[in-house]
Amino acid sequence: MLDRELKKGTTPLLILSLLEHEPRHGYELSRMIESRSGGVVRVHAASLYPLLYRLEESGWIEGLWVEKPGQRRRRFYRLTAEGLRQLEAQRSSWTEFVRAIGQITGVEYA
Repeated sequence: MLDRELKKGTTPLLILSLLEHEPRHGYELSRMIESRSGGVVRVHAASLYPLLYRLEESGWIEGLWVEKPGQRRRRFYRLTAEGLRQLEAQRSSWTEFVRAIGQITGVEYA
């Protein structure tokens, strides 16, 4: 399992990445992170929703309550222009970090 601090530092990048192309609700974000990571990364509601609120307060995402017939009300989040700028900056930093770690450890990625 990934170290808790490493996960905490990368979760905003994961959330912003998943919101890049379409709005999603919190439960969907959690399931997608777990699924796309092959179960290696799991984000539980106790840490996901406070993070979503912080990202919304920072202006990186916007939330909108949506009600559909026969379903409970859900809050869908979308990436803002500032969120897209942050996503691009975080991707650049992450790429640089991974490259540096690879140089030190000898791990190469395809």
